[in-house]
Amino acid sequence: MKRLEINDREIMRVALQSEILRCEESRYDHRLHGVLLVASGKTCTEVAELFGHSRRTVQYWVHRFEEHGLAGLQDEQRDGRPSMLTEAMINKIDEDLRRSPRDIGYNQNLWDGKMLSHHIKKKFSLHIGVRQCQRLFHYLGFRHRKPRPVIANANPEAQMAYKKTPPDGK
Repeated sequence: MKRLEINDREIMRVALQSEILRCEESRYDHRLHGVLLVASGKTCTEVAELFGHSRRTVQYWVHRFEEHGLAGLQDEQRDGRPSMLTEAMINKIDEDLRRSPRDIGYNQNLWDGKMLSHHIKKKFSLHIGVRQCQRLFHYLGFRHRKPRPVIANANPEAQMAYKKTPPDGK
């Protein structure tokens, strides 16, 4: 029988490894297979070479398995980085966001991520990125609204006649 080969096998090996690392369940299965190979008589070095990991990683899996059983091979809960903002700061930001930026001394009419980032830097001397400020809006219950331009000197009756749906919803 002809030996099967995978085209671009080095690229495919890297792609398969990244797919395993992407999914929590596949990482668990990956560790299970590694420990199974060690239990079948392979050395940690041999398994590490097959899997593309360091010998120490495979040893770590085996130790965790021996100490905690199957649960030792599952991913642990990760809390992430602690917030730089305290609860009191978040409450003050929430109060500020419920006011117009003009009331606080800014030139804009609406809050956005860039404006909030600037406000936090000015008020608390903390640098919070724009994307994190957008997450903070969501956390505080605000929704994204895009400002709609108002056309100067427009006829409101002509605008209503042009709309696809009448104002009464019929």
